[in-house]
Amino acid sequence: MENVQVFDSPGKGRGLRAAKELWAGDVLFSEPSFAAVVFDNMVDHVCHSCFRRQQKLQRCGQCKFAQYCDRTCQRAGWSEHKQECGAVKTYGKVPNENIRLAARILWRVEKEGEVASDTQLTTLTDLEDHVSDMAEDDLKELKVDIHNFLDYWPRNSKQYRVDDISHIFGVINCNGFMVSDQRGIQAVGVGLFPNLCLVNHDCWPNCTVILNHGKIELRALGKISEGEEVTVSYVDFLNVSAERQQLLKQQYYFTCTCQHCTEHIKDDLMMASLDTEENKPSEELVKEVTEFSLETIKKLDQARLDGKYNEVVKLCRECLKRQEPVLADTHLYLLRILSTLSEVLSYLQFFEEAAGYARRMVEGYMKLYHPNNAQMGMATMRAGVTHWHAGLIEVGHGMICKAYGILLITHGPTHPITKDLEAMRMQTEMELRMFRQNEYVYYSMREAALKNQPMSMMSEPLAEGVKKLFRKQ
Repeated sequence: MENVQVFDSPGKGRGLRAAKELWAGDVLFSEPSFAAVVFDNMVDHVCHSCFRRQQKLQRCGQCKFAQYCDRTCQRAGWSEHKQECGAVKTYGKVPNENIRLAARILWRVEKEGEVASDTQLTTLTDLEDHVSDMAEDDLKELKVDIHNFLDYWPRNSKQYRVDDISHIFGVINCNGFMVSDQRGIQAVGVGLFPNLCLVNHDCWPNCTVILNHGKIELRALGKISEGEEVTVSYVDFLNVSAERQQLLKQQYYFTCTCQHCTEHIKDDLMMASLDTEENKPSEELVKEVTEFSLETIKKLDQARLDGKYNEVVKLCRECLKRQEPVLADTHLYLLRILSTLSEVLSYLQFFEEAAGYARRMVEGYMKLYHPNNAQMGMATMRAGVTHWHAGLIEVGHGMICKAYGILLITHGPTHPITKDLEAMRMQTEMELRMFRQNEYVYYSMREAALKNQPMSMMSEPLAEGVKKLFRKQ
């Protein structure tokens, strides 16, 4: 670990700081999971070894639970699954993801000890569990998990005290990290990464975390001086400071005192009303539209879960009609509607209309997010691809290039998303040259190509993007 070192961070406990000067895109460290499992609702769709989403998976012939891409993945995952396989057969059913992950962690501790590699900076015992800070309802759930864990845990494995088991569940609860699919788009599981657990939070961090080829990478977003603490954001920045603080207190048991929270930086933009010489809405109208937006967002979430995408479009258009004369283009609720509408319209292949909303969304994001924020890069990429589908090649290529520059820093050149984006950048660059030489020929060739090979449907919109780094039940 030549790039980082453990230190006592004032007011935060242990943390990590830079051992030397670092620059944007530098990888501070890369770390495989100590243990990881597939989410309960994804067990039939995701390989339990490599976490790839697949249409067809091969089921373990013994426990009938674990599923794999092929025999290669099954052999690769056998060392972790071997004891789990026997435990599932004996237990007679499959426990939830928390119990499965806790068991895998303790089986590895039993086999290799708490420090599984020379690069691991902390033991599991030394990680915070915050069990004493849990609310009463959370403690009840913890006790149920412990009870079920004891029923599931094999009698021939090493037996642990209830306090030890409780500690592991607490660590998972606070420090479980989302494991994404092979393209880094959707969260499909949860794992424990001990070194990552040492990285403290800041709402405007100097690092980001990405899963790349089965390992997490801590990557610098800009220059980090030697001795400077390295930080990541546990929650999405697009919430006003009071809401971020409340969320962090509820989920991670601390009050954020970063500069952006204490000075309420960008809160005014996130809640801004439209204020021009021709238009200045009253406080009553702003309040009314804000409440209407919140109610609409709740309806949108349910409609998306139900797959009623035409209803989603209808609700978004109605909401925008109320929002646009009142709310600024950086208002969180306006941006939420623009994001949802552009994504769903792209899925329904109304690309030209979707492109307009996507461009407005990205323009709003640029005023709020850190310029190298991963969410910013992904949103710009989606907007660029939507413009390309709409035939708006100049704007599309520009957005794709901008997104590529961000993702080179946040994801790195070897990440599958960055590679896909590089291919798209090269294709749109070629098309742009053709467009500038002769627009008529370009559009004629494009139309002919689309007739011979119709565009496939865009991927189905997800109910929620992967925005939180750390996962909390």
